[in-house]
Amino acid sequence: MRIALLISGSGTTAEHILLACASGRLKGVVPVCLIASRADAPGIGRAKATGMEQKDILVIRPEDFPSREAFGEAIIHACRARGAEFLGQYGWMCKTPENVIEAFKGMMVNQHPGPLDPGRPDFGGAGMYGRRVHCARLLFVRAVNRDFWSEATAQRVASEFDMGSVLKRRQVPILPDDDVPALQARMLPIEHEVQVETIADFAAGRVRELVREKPLVRPTEEKILKEAKRKAVELYPDG
Repeated sequence: MRIALLISGSGTTAEHILLACASGRLKGVVPVCLIASRADAPGIGRAKATGMEQKDILVIRPEDFPSREAFGEAIIHACRARGAEFLGQYGWMCKTPENVIEAFKGMMVNQHPGPLDPGRPDFGGAGMYGRRVHCARLLFVRAVNRDFWSEATAQRVASEFDMGSVLKRRQVPILPDDDVPALQARMLPIEHEVQVETIADFAAGRVRELVREKPLVRPTEEKILKEAKRKAVELYPDG
């Protein structure tokens, strides 16, 4: 399975995936390109350090195109030119154009650092990324005094933020003295593993969609969630 990795920032998950491919852990998986939406993304250097060739490390910035569709066509062209079959979004901060989602329908995955419950209130959506997700989760569970855990998630990519089906998830405990940096540090290696395992599932043809029996957020708690998200954005304006 030939894969393309999309990043916008540090690229630690992409690095972990590239190393898993190089070590043989991801058998039959070949990384064919890394696309960064920013020229200064630290993940570019990480990809080079794993041995990815410069010609397969591309910067495709949305602001360089006249429309979202044109931005998407550039991504599609770069991926198809290298025979990519699977696209993974790992800290990809752009809203993925619909033509990309359609071109790789069913073969795109997004990394999310918190619990998701598509179709019901959860810890995703526009503006929910990075430290904001960890902050909102901490504020929420402490306000409702239950479910002291967070969750690393792999999901399908959809046209709306974080509305794609969940494919894999793994819980991480929230400890009494946790702050955002502590939770983020504990979550990150689990996020890496969840994404590697998801790629292995695609390569082996054993992908399955997960549905929660019980909602993450009860109807009486929706205002608490909304306030937790608002506060998280206020505390972490840069995500």
